[in-house]
Amino acid sequence: MSKILLIGGTGFVGTAIARQLTAQGHILRFATRRRDRAKHLITLPTAEVVEANVHDPRVLEQLMRDQDVVISLVGILRGNFMRAHAELPEKIAAAAKAAGVRRIVHISALGAAADAPSAYLRSKAAGEEALKRSELDVTILQPSVIFGQGDSFLTLFSSIQACVPVLPLACPNAQFQPVWVEDVAAAVVHSLAQSESIGQTYALGGPRTYALKELVAYAGAVAGHRAAIIGLPAPLSYLQALAMEIVGGPMTRDNYYSMQKPNVCAQAPSLPFGLAATPLEAVAPGYLRDGRWRAGNDRFREHARR
Repeated sequence: MSKILLIGGTGFVGTAIARQLTAQGHILRFATRRRDRAKHLITLPTAEVVEANVHDPRVLEQLMRDQDVVISLVGILRGNFMRAHAELPEKIAAAAKAAGVRRIVHISALGAAADAPSAYLRSKAAGEEALKRSELDVTILQPSVIFGQGDSFLTLFSSIQACVPVLPLACPNAQFQPVWVEDVAAAVVHSLAQSESIGQTYALGGPRTYALKELVAYAGAVAGHRAAIIGLPAPLSYLQALAMEIVGGPMTRDNYYSMQKPNVCAQAPSLPFGLAATPLEAVAPGYLRDGRWRAGNDRFREHARR
């Protein structure tokens, strides 16, 4: 049993990790900017939710006092990437050293590299490097796009198609290897249990690669909201990304740049520790067919201010 601090752990991925860690009896502490966003975690029998500014080094050190492990999960798709993905991991490493915590598991992103096409991926790479330089006991996990109940991936695709008969799609041939959120959580749990994971970086992907257009069509078909999908060429894809960025839509130019690089694992198997990757088709129908897409639809409408 370990005492584990989760930073950025109140969202979709962190919740799955928390469930699996709680089942093993670990004691969890969640740091969040707003406690009301973590109500679903307060009911966990071994969870403590602390409202805190994790970008404050002194606060970070206080949060880590008496903890055994830190799981770093912060990720954003728009905004100050360097602050969230590079500066924060560096602060986490410094605070861990000051608090006497050696073990860190960090969730990065597949495709993170210093020469990646997007600021998002470059900032993720910078965060990885900051943790590697710390000489702490670090394991880095790089998932492809993550799906599962409550996601903003397949659910978003089905929600949009419920609102429109025709869907112009940017970057229709972009390549992804979607990985189930519970498989990502299992990789975190296994990395904590296996000392050989220290100092390692693991890519996480599902058993199959898809073009974006395939995924959008699948989500619509399963949810019963299939729209006519029109794949856009590169110039129009860029313009669509720019327009959505201006109005606050679900895509930005940086997303467009990220999709210029295939988001797939370079080697098989796609999961470490002997874990078997779960097919998307085995999971997605369970949360797209039963009406839960409406929650995603509500989020989409709210995002669009409609």
